[in-house]
Amino acid sequence: MKQENENQKVRIPFDVIALLVLLVLTFALLSAYPEKRDPVTAVFASYLLEMMLILPAVMVIMGLFSVFVSDKAVVKHLGQSSGMRGFFTALFFGSLPTGPLYVAFPMASAMLSKGARISNIVVFLSAWACIKMPQELVELQFLGPEFMVARLILTIIFVGLMGIIIEWVHG
Repeated sequence: MKQENENQKVRIPFDVIALLVLLVLTFALLSAYPEKRDPVTAVFASYLLEMMLILPAVMVIMGLFSVFVSDKAVVKHLGQSSGMRGFFTALFFGSLPTGPLYVAFPMASAMLSKGARISNIVVFLSAWACIKMPQELVELQFLGPEFMVARLILTIIFVGLMGIIIEWVHG
């Protein structure tokens, strides 16, 4: 009986431990630097409000993705055998949105669970972070076509290399 109880110990998830450590660290820093409380609180409230407004829409999109996009479609277009087509598909869909990067993580997780290749997920997330169509147009206007094209080409090359390396390291 005692052996059974030892095997049923409650494990605290890493996320909870990380949150508790961050909270303790935050309270310690705010106690040491009380003049920073107001700016920290204002920034926290701003980000919290932003997430409260964005995350419900993300959850709806995730629900639609889970129901309407089949595992077979994800494997076909982003899976192990997708090759360069998968790379360019991930690059294209990653470069379309203009929202914050944290919105992309649940989508990337869902694509992984449906059979997407890790390198394509890295390309998707990196494109979301570095290549946005509206950003490219603004960059073109302010920095010129030579700069925009050079940065875009180098970004695509290095995003692809990063995807391959991370997939190789991940195993």
